[in-house]
Amino acid sequence: MKKNTRHAAAIAAFAVSAIVLAGCSGGGSASDDNTLTLWHFESDTSAMGIAWEEAIKVFEEETGATVDFEEKSFEQIRSTASQVLNSDEAPDILEYNKGNATAGLLASQGLLSSLDDAYDEYGWADKLAPSLQTTARYDDKGIMGDGSFYGVPNYGEFVEVYYNKDMFAENGLEVPTTLAELESVMKSFADKGVTPLAEAAAEYPLGQLWYQLALTKADRGWIDDYQLYKGDIDWEGEEVSYATETIKDWTDAGYISKDSTGLKAEDAGTAFINGTYPIFFSGSWWYNRFTTEATGFEWGTFLFPEAEFAPGSAGNMWVVPENAANKDLAAQFIDITMRPEIQAMIGNNGGIPVAADVADITDPKSIELITNFNTLTERDGIGFYPDWPTATFYDELNAALQELVNDTKSPADVQKQLGEQYQAGVDDIVG
Repeated sequence: MKKNTRHAAAIAAFAVSAIVLAGCSGGGSASDDNTLTLWHFESDTSAMGIAWEEAIKVFEEETGATVDFEEKSFEQIRSTASQVLNSDEAPDILEYNKGNATAGLLASQGLLSSLDDAYDEYGWADKLAPSLQTTARYDDKGIMGDGSFYGVPNYGEFVEVYYNKDMFAENGLEVPTTLAELESVMKSFADKGVTPLAEAAAEYPLGQLWYQLALTKADRGWIDDYQLYKGDIDWEGEEVSYATETIKDWTDAGYISKDSTGLKAEDAGTAFINGTYPIFFSGSWWYNRFTTEATGFEWGTFLFPEAEFAPGSAGNMWVVPENAANKDLAAQFIDITMRPEIQAMIGNNGGIPVAADVADITDPKSIELITNFNTLTERDGIGFYPDWPTATFYDELNAALQELVNDTKSPADVQKQLGEQYQAGVDDIVG
């Protein structure tokens, strides 16, 4: 029988124990040879939580081993990972955040196991599009994209256009397939006194729209330069200039409200739910919420017109601590979560599987969501997120775009400011 212990209320105790254990480098986890100690931070009603619960059952039936599962909060794992994974209390497997400052940092500190041999044995690379593999690989400096595999993502996320089908139909509008058509749709709404875009400049939505606009002019080389420091970024070049100037033009045309400077993502999302705005450009993480809360109208999604790439990435990953006692069991469990039937469970419960057959998905809106994601991955169209390159760029980008929408800085001044901030952050990382 599985020992299923949930420690949702143990944050303080966990943090204290982590401090006590800091600096230890014990010879392995306290797990016995037939117990897999597993941590993750998904709720038991989320798509991943549901699918992974089934994976645990399959794992126990097939291996005869026992899973000792402990639910941790995202913040528990984030804030104490370095200390705990450097101790003899490390689990055998855990869900961890992807990126240079998180998984990359732990990999560079020698706290995560290389999974290269397991990738070869189980063929995981064949199930992951190249752009999804980027956040699973880290070099010796902890920079993503090169080096060994240190994690396995089995779900994804991306940014797309949500639209109010009823508002479109009432105005005789079709889903746009070009940027010119998108601007025509927005003009139709603006001409009738309706601001078309639900936006928020105090948090991520406007920054992601800015980045998407840049991606319409970008190729994979530009993305690698921007995200992976493969080359210099021209902050007066076509990609950045088009994005910044278009945000200004759309604001001047009434497609983006100046009030968005004081709004957060929640404000924009709930305004779309309430039917105030016909269009919302944001992430797949809103999908489940819209399914349950946007019940007053029909809504749908589409990929941003004329864009080969979109903001997005693989989801958080399974990682195996270097101090894990049962690495082989951990690899067996990971492989079960990559099976088609487990991937289909993620998809049928509102998540985005990385290796599912769309034919196994039954919900129409889930099919649309997953088909859009698969379209992107099949053309290597995952472009990551605008704030990833440096630890401070999220706040810097939001602040700059607020000034752009407020008309307190010109597009040229915003680009100059962002370029200097970006370069300072990158220099701190790569030297």
